[in-house]
Amino acid sequence: MSLNEKIYRERLKELCNEYRNNNGFNSSDYSAYNVKRGLRNPDGTGVMAGLTNICNVHGFMMADGERVPDEGKLTYRGIDVNDIVNACVEENRFGYEETAFLLLFGLLPTEKQLDSFKDTLGYLRELPPNFAEDMILKNPSKDVMNKLARSVLALYSHDPDPDNTSLENIMRQSIQLMASLPTIMTYAYQVKRRAFDKQSMFFHPVDLSLSTSESILRALRFDTKFTDSEAKLLDLCMILHAEHGGGNNSTFTTRVLSSSGTDTYSAIAGAIGSLKGPRHGGANLRVRDMMNELKENVSDWKDEDEVYNFLASVIRKEKGDGSGLIYGFGHAVYTMSDPRAVILKNTAGKIAEEKNMTAEFELYKTVEKLTPSVMLNIKKSSKIICPNVDFYSGFVYDMLGIPSDLFTPLFAVSRIAGWCAHRIEEVTYGGRIIRPAYRSMVNRKSYTPISERENQK
Repeated sequence: MSLNEKIYRERLKELCNEYRNNNGFNSSDYSAYNVKRGLRNPDGTGVMAGLTNICNVHGFMMADGERVPDEGKLTYRGIDVNDIVNACVEENRFGYEETAFLLLFGLLPTEKQLDSFKDTLGYLRELPPNFAEDMILKNPSKDVMNKLARSVLALYSHDPDPDNTSLENIMRQSIQLMASLPTIMTYAYQVKRRAFDKQSMFFHPVDLSLSTSESILRALRFDTKFTDSEAKLLDLCMILHAEHGGGNNSTFTTRVLSSSGTDTYSAIAGAIGSLKGPRHGGANLRVRDMMNELKENVSDWKDEDEVYNFLASVIRKEKGDGSGLIYGFGHAVYTMSDPRAVILKNTAGKIAEEKNMTAEFELYKTVEKLTPSVMLNIKKSSKIICPNVDFYSGFVYDMLGIPSDLFTPLFAVSRIAGWCAHRIEEVTYGGRIIRPAYRSMVNRKSYTPISERENQK
């Protein structure tokens, strides 16, 4: 019988049914064998897997073995992220490059060091000769994150010493990736527009004198125009997304891959693949989709009862994506507040007035206000829950006119500073390949000759 698409689909369905019929676990087995699902302890805290000097994420206190909710704090190399943000705002300057320097090297740069670092990033902003044409233009992807990962892997071929894991070489690769990833992102988006959205594509020459956020906005605007306040707002988002400890999924992916001795490009491509997932970096896009549906279904955004009923229908899986989740709320560590969300909320309020988006901003605040009571009444969950960074970041990107295709890629372009810092720390000080254990639950079976398998079920 010749194979055609219909037969192929039928066979695939049969094979999937075979898998479902012969696999699975009892949920009680996990607790019976003390398995830390998701590398989480029974109380929700993360399993301690390593040491780091790079970042600390604080969201609760421990008392008598119980988690006690606390205000969230995020520190980069011991410095409160609020202090970094406040200094940049007060001095009216960009801060992402300073933040990246701090994460990589462990100290705040002097003015001379910072200027040198910015010049270096600018110098490395352009891609290798013919890379854009061969890797991006000729191989479009409908998902920019997919193109980021593939392009990072392709850069391996342009590196004269790709597998060298010395500190000097990994640092060189890290800085080059930090500089070039924004360019790859904007190019990939332009090609995606033409190939899949049937819209015009435009490439502007790279201006090596601009900051990272300015470079991104310039590349995305047809006329290359943007305001200083817009660039500073994007810069703020990038500071807040630059790092979040070694335990988040994409950073842990970086450390796991790095512990094997693999090259920098493989490790960072793996992190991008992790961040692409809707349970991680893709959550900000889910928030935006949820809020768009809310705006379509709620006639009066000021009517709290109407908003409440929509959120209740989301939890009951009648609305939303069917997951029963109100996206943008809850976090593995933060309880009372996510400091990143607090900063974005405070900043968003000011910009919303300038962009005539105050009504939409008030709707976000209403959702934030009502979600805990909806969770309590519908799910009977009294757990303290707060909005996380994903809840307000998409709204901020909307105000900047950034397309939803770039919500998660912007996360990656920002977080690469943290990824590289953790890769360097893991390779330099980790010392052992990361290899957790899995308990086998299968009973020993005898091999059955093929002639006797027809009735083995």
